Amino acid sequence: MQPFRFQTVPHIVVERGAAARLGEVLATRFTPGRICVVTDPFLERSGLLAPALASLAAHGWQAQVLSDVQADPPDHVVAAVAARAREAGTEVVLGLGGGSSMDVAKLVAVLLASDQPLAAMYGIDNVRGERLPLVQMPTTAGTGSEVTPISIVTTGETTKSGIVARQLYADMAILDATLTTGLPPAATAATGLDAMVHAIEAFTGRRLKNPLSDHLALLALRLLADNMVRACEQGDDLDAREALLLGAMLAGQAFANSPVAAVHALAYPLGGRYHLPHGLTNALVLPHVLRFNIAAAPDHYAALADALQPGGSGEVPARAEAFVAGVEALIAATRLPMRLRDHGVAEDMLPTLAADAMQQTRLLVNNPREMTEADALAIYRQAF
Repeated sequence: MQPFRFQTVPHIVVERGAAARLGEVLATRFTPGRICVVTDPFLERSGLLAPALASLAAHGWQAQVLSDVQADPPDHVVAAVAARAREAGTEVVLGLGGGSSMDVAKLVAVLLASDQPLAAMYGIDNVRGERLPLVQMPTTAGTGSEVTPISIVTTGETTKSGIVARQLYADMAILDATLTTGLPPAATAATGLDAMVHAIEAFTGRRLKNPLSDHLALLALRLLADNMVRACEQGDDLDAREALLLGAMLAGQAFANSPVAAVHALAYPLGGRYHLPHGLTNALVLPHVLRFNIAAAPDHYAALADALQPGGSGEVPARAEAFVAGVEALIAATRLPMRLRDHGVAEDMLPTLAADAMQQTRLLVNNPREMTEADALAIYRQAF
């Protein structure tokens, strides 16, 4: 066994209805004080926050709701939210929402405890100092951001940049399935497939693959595959919703320690150039990247087939092929439109997207098979 390190969030709560007891739950770990709730405008308007805010007030918390977060948050939005949180005298930061809200919450917690500018944090292990206490509460089952040390920010017009640092691990993650029942089928599918990509890429990674991430990835994949279509078709099924939340979190723990690879590298330009949801962009390129990688990772894919369809048999190449076919069948069952052209991507932009993908060296280095710009272009063409 190769030496490895594994880190994760130290305190995790999985409880239906935890949002309605939020003030009490937080008080078990923190002294009630000024807390900023980082979220998006839709969630604030929806009324979904109301039980949580009422519970916070009832238990002595002074909550400031900062709902400026956009999907694929630009750097200026991060700075603006941090400035407002500083003015409010924030003592604890709560990210409540999808991956973008939780990513912004991480950076707010860091920025408020340091004079380091955001621009100096991009890359791996470039964050100095510590952060304010940080809690994450997802409303989608996809990104796993509640348990990762990663924040993705849009820099400039079309570029996404990552910040990876131990300080971005939260103190507490709270999973409450009741917060996810209103998610529409398409969003449920896209975010669920995002989590599946995390599990798959963590398990097949070239550099930091390790036994703990492997175990979590396999369990995550089984939970996600067994419950995704059910959650899409029966949105109020709390058992299915909770299984997806848990699967997404486990996948997040896995890829936080065995990083993602080429699927994400090819997905980011689609998000940056066309502002498509991150989970959807992963799903659009996933089958094609799997087929590109299969020759370099047949044993890994065969093992994943056992998680996706327990009890399978056959030689390694056949089981690896069965895994890819199983993923394609699951995607088809979600009824997501699965061609780039279905989402407004122009064919003459494919070479630009391929060039953009090659800039994601942080991700491509983890891929089980080396990928060139010509390979990336071929994959985009297959997906088109």
